[in-house]
Amino acid sequence: MSDLFSVEGKTAVVTGGGSGIGRMVAAGLVHAGADVVISSRKAQVCEATAAELTAEGPGTCTALPADLSTEAGCRRLAEQLAEHTDRLHILVNNAGNTWGAPLEEFDDAAWDRVLALNVKGVFHTTKLLLPFLEAAATDDDPARVVNIGSINGIEPPPLETYSYTASKAAVHHMTRHLAWRLAPRITVNAIAPGPFESHMMRATLEAAGDVIAAGTPMQRIGRPDDMAGAVVFLCSRAGAYVTGHVLPVDGGNTVAGARGPRG
Repeated sequence: MSDLFSVEGKTAVVTGGGSGIGRMVAAGLVHAGADVVISSRKAQVCEATAAELTAEGPGTCTALPADLSTEAGCRRLAEQLAEHTDRLHILVNNAGNTWGAPLEEFDDAAWDRVLALNVKGVFHTTKLLLPFLEAAATDDDPARVVNIGSINGIEPPPLETYSYTASKAAVHHMTRHLAWRLAPRITVNAIAPGPFESHMMRATLEAAGDVIAAGTPMQRIGRPDDMAGAVVFLCSRAGAYVTGHVLPVDGGNTVAGARGPRG
């Protein structure tokens, strides 16, 4: 069973890996023995996280900062990666952005900034790292792409984050499209997180964390191990026959959306 869920010795890229959910994913893979490259726009944060995770081991973590909101930035990441390796077993597309504003004030900037990173960035990063993934894939152990979506892409939230929810729904559908296109050598799945202690959720949790936890069937906010466990499953041999799926890791929030809070 330890071999079934092993990612030891695999090479992974985690975008947006410097903080939040990306850091949870990167830490989980490093702790499981993978060699992880993290990339984000903030070079200092990225490099500090890489040093911390490498010290924790047993895997390693390397920082390759890049702005993945443009195709040129995604290409730059691919060029930097080529200086380190010619193969990639795991790609986790986590880098993302959000924007909130009243409906009447939601302008083009609110759409362009979010869709550029959350949707086009996922597509271009996958496209440009495809040769690395194909080089690592085998008949018995396909390469893996895991896209980080959101439960807000499944059910709309009360917040006025229209471009964010649309972007995550797009990520979920693009996941299914890419899964069909890239099988059988590469699996493509998405994880739809619920409430986790990330930079994006910080203000919301500070204002209403207790209420959100109470409205979740599991009665708590997500923990780093919850996210790490889901990613390790999808990227290990245990997940080799799973592709084209969106996995909510949300403590049952999507169930609560259909039936209302417990109590």
